[in-house]
Amino acid sequence: MRRMMWRFWAPARHSLRARLQALVLGTILLACAVLAATAYRNALFEADALFDEHLRQMAQAVQQGVPLGWINPEEASEDAGIEVQIWGADGFPLFRSPRSVLPGRAVLGFSDIQSGGVRYRVYTLQTALQTVQIAQDMSARDARARALAFRAVLPLLGITPMLMLVVGWIIGRALRPVQRMQRQVARRSADDLSPLPEQGLPDEVRPLVGELNALFARVQSTLQAQRHFVADAAHELRSPLTALRLQMQALQRAADEPARELAAQRLRQGIERAIDLVGQLLLLARQESAPEAQAQSVDLLALTREVLAECLPLAGARGLDLGVEQADALTVPGQAEALRVLLRNLVDNAIKYTPGPGTIDVSLLRQADGTIAWVVEDSGPGIPPAERARVFDRFKRGEGVAEVPGSGLGLAIVEAVARQHGARVSLGDSERLGGLKVTVAFGASAA
Repeated sequence: MRRMMWRFWAPARHSLRARLQALVLGTILLACAVLAATAYRNALFEADALFDEHLRQMAQAVQQGVPLGWINPEEASEDAGIEVQIWGADGFPLFRSPRSVLPGRAVLGFSDIQSGGVRYRVYTLQTALQTVQIAQDMSARDARARALAFRAVLPLLGITPMLMLVVGWIIGRALRPVQRMQRQVARRSADDLSPLPEQGLPDEVRPLVGELNALFARVQSTLQAQRHFVADAAHELRSPLTALRLQMQALQRAADEPARELAAQRLRQGIERAIDLVGQLLLLARQESAPEAQAQSVDLLALTREVLAECLPLAGARGLDLGVEQADALTVPGQAEALRVLLRNLVDNAIKYTPGPGTIDVSLLRQADGTIAWVVEDSGPGIPPAERARVFDRFKRGEGVAEVPGSGLGLAIVEAVARQHGARVSLGDSERLGGLKVTVAFGASAA
């Protein structure tokens, strides 16, 4: 039995509508009960005061010679529990109600007495000629007082259920937009991430729907990035894999040792290009789907030194002078590994496209507007202004660089990391070295 009751109550306990109705209707019921009890008690007090006033008026009327039956026949009857005694100035009884059991003495004013097993409320009035005593049976008096009090409370008892029904209907109507939203979400397909409508929603629910829409937008962006990654990978890997198959066939058909060595060398180069392309694709997918950069202080000076130390052997092998033009001790909030990828791609691109002998300089400085700039300059051919907007697209490479191995993803990765850190990437001409100048500008909030 206890388990059945728990199963019945458990779902309703987590229902906002059920809890709201229980709290509001319970409050209404409690308030009405308190009001009814207060009204009932006040009505009893008022009825008691009214009956006392009637006793006093009856005593004054009798004292002035008004016949008892003319005052109020209902209250003067035996059913009303009214008894009367009148004494003369010498104490001789002048009048006494039939079957009266009142004592022969009286206390002036109001008093409560018990006689013959019956409690009475008594009012005694004395003048120079007579003493008048009016008594009322307390049981009859209390019954009439309770009847009057109940009639005073009866309207409140009748309106309480109606009030609870109206409030319950109002609560259900107020929550109807939330239920409509629930039905809309339930009818959605798995790939429907369009924003939920916020019109007509309560102010308390609208922020939640806004956050849900923001979440849908982030999920939609992640799904789009994944779709783009799959499409790009399927498109870009087809050519390298086809080339690897052809190179493998050429290796198998080679008749002599020099031909086999040449085919094997081309096969190794093709494998390395395919590995590099897959690595760049995975890196781009990871950066585009990464969450917002955490508030972690990154030492850009130390990061610059580490990246340059890694790239110096490759630059030296191509006859390039790789160094630091200006380096200030500056930090930015972000992710150290992602920023390392950003700078490494910029330096790698400069090494690939700068013919030797040449120069590549990296600078880290604070600009006049308060932003922090990471600048990579080279003495290479640069990028024409008309092509600078295109090179940030995936697999887009500048004209005249087809002979340089690459995937066309370097600057796309740089832009994804910069966007993740709230930075801006711009391309320009290096006035000092004559080649390309890449500037990554971080916000003024960086230290």
